[in-house]
Amino acid sequence: MSALVVIVGEGQLADLVAGDLARSFRVVRRQSISGGMAGADLALTLHDGWQPGIHLRAEEELPPAGIPWLRACVLFGEGLVGPLVKPGAPGCSQCADARLHMAGQDRPSMWRLRRKLAEEGGTERDAWDARGGMLQLALLTAAQSRKALERPDEADSGLMHIVNMHTLAISRHRVLPDAHCPVCSRIRDDTEAAARITLQPNPKERPDSYRIRSMEELRDALAADYLDSRTGLLNAAVTDLVSPFADASVNLPLMNEDVGAAGRTHSYEASRLTAMLEGLERYSSIRPRGKRTSVYGSYQELREQALDPVKTGVHSAEQYALPGYPFRPFDPEAPLRWVWGYSFLQERPILVPESLAYYGSGGGQSFVFESSNGCALGGSLEEAVLHGILEVAERDAFLMTWYARLPLPRLDLSTAGDAELNLMLARLEAVADFDVRFYNATMEYGIPSVWGIAVNRKRQGLRLLCGAGAHPDPVRAVKGAVHELAAMALNLGPKLAGDLERYEAMLRDSSLVARMEDHSLLYGLPEAQERLGFLLDDSRPARSFAAEFPAKKIYADLTDELRALLRSLGRRQLDVIAVDVTAPEIARNGLFCVKVLIPGLIPMTFGHSFTRLTGLERLLTVPAELGYADRPLTPDQLNEFPHPFP
Repeated sequence: MSALVVIVGEGQLADLVAGDLARSFRVVRRQSISGGMAGADLALTLHDGWQPGIHLRAEEELPPAGIPWLRACVLFGEGLVGPLVKPGAPGCSQCADARLHMAGQDRPSMWRLRRKLAEEGGTERDAWDARGGMLQLALLTAAQSRKALERPDEADSGLMHIVNMHTLAISRHRVLPDAHCPVCSRIRDDTEAAARITLQPNPKERPDSYRIRSMEELRDALAADYLDSRTGLLNAAVTDLVSPFADASVNLPLMNEDVGAAGRTHSYEASRLTAMLEGLERYSSIRPRGKRTSVYGSYQELREQALDPVKTGVHSAEQYALPGYPFRPFDPEAPLRWVWGYSFLQERPILVPESLAYYGSGGGQSFVFESSNGCALGGSLEEAVLHGILEVAERDAFLMTWYARLPLPRLDLSTAGDAELNLMLARLEAVADFDVRFYNATMEYGIPSVWGIAVNRKRQGLRLLCGAGAHPDPVRAVKGAVHELAAMALNLGPKLAGDLERYEAMLRDSSLVARMEDHSLLYGLPEAQERLGFLLDDSRPARSFAAEFPAKKIYADLTDELRALLRSLGRRQLDVIAVDVTAPEIARNGLFCVKVLIPGLIPMTFGHSFTRLTGLERLLTVPAELGYADRPLTPDQLNEFPHPFP
């Protein structure tokens, strides 16, 4: 006996598809989802307009009854087919609508319009439909239905097809299940047991690599699953042809903003893939997606299991008192949402305020400005933790140098013994016409860190730029900073010239430094150069890499590299806390994302009024410990100007 297809809907599309499928299958027509579905091998909802209420009803009734179903409809001049919803499998029509909406333009307005249409019952017939387009849509729907019935193992539930109802063009789009879908999400509770980390072996892809998976291995999955202008987590990719090196960026669409993520390497393909990984890191770490926050209470109630947030640095009383300040002082008696992380120093799970673990999740409970500092993506949890530590160390070394005005030793880059680095420096200096200087910014915990300054040789354009890097291999730290400097050298100059008066005002009033790029552009002004005199003093002789960076053991296993970093920090009683923030969308490809917190290290902030130094006594003691001061500093000795981190 042939398969039974139940079609719900009336109009041209339903008539055309029913006539086509009736030649091969038993077809039954219904006007509603309720009743008459028993025994169906496939259900179709087919409408000449958009009927979100019926789609939602289908989600509620068909998969629980074990019936796969497929929708086809018309919305704003486009025909939508799919995704095929399979019982028990994640991914549904609501996921598809969410992805389509988020990847589109003018998201807030479109959200309001779609919600209004949904409240009014949808549309019976789309205003932009056309007979030719309806025929094309019907043929495609029938073909997808046959595939679902005749070759169910080949039918992919994660695909949606879009038909241009005027040009008849058909495009195919991946639809990832939405971790927060109200219909099909199976998000688990955050638990203490799941937060425990037991380090596992991670053989490196190459002896000199600090990754366990190559870009070649990830290339196909990244392109197929994440980058799509209509339904992707990332909806655009741009190649930068101005930078001296091969730079690329992708866009992460959020409800009220677009967030750029950059990749900087020596090939445009590798840069684009790196940018995609950066974008996925942002997506995964901005809010809880893989776990449901389940702990709510005050620090006073939970202190035996919880991190003291003040140890991560908070704003001063004067900052909190500023008119309209968006954060409130931390109150140990006030209830907060907490998530589970893992303390490597204490070797136990520990509670962390949700707003510190997920930097976009404050929701009125934030007591500090939190950024993506310490968020990292990896091919394993261990790899992600390692790179999260390096990012936290890089920013800490930079900010410690800035606030304490440390006269770091200048590095003789010619002694690095690396031909690639020499070529990179020559290219940056030749193409951008900047002199490049690097300094050893390694702090007391011993992770090699550098501070780079590029000084413009010309009278026009940006006066100088700053960059930073941290890596077990100091040469790689320098290379990372060179890429960072090169990306800004030719791109920021026009921005400074286009808004010169605004940045000149920041020179007089530091409170005007509010956005991330303000920090770099302020120091593009020639008048700001004197603020970096503590580094630019050339009277100190340059030091060789061998003198500044003692040779360290290179491990064949990435986990051993991680253990070495943990030991270096642990000897200074600096705890590494890792929160697994992996989203299901990236876990499907064996990727992991973490947020690393190291209480005591200086957190990176942007906007001068959001500086977080209160509670960080280490900022006052380390300069003397490293020999840069003869006694601990006092708070009034700290640099009062905005930092120049890019």
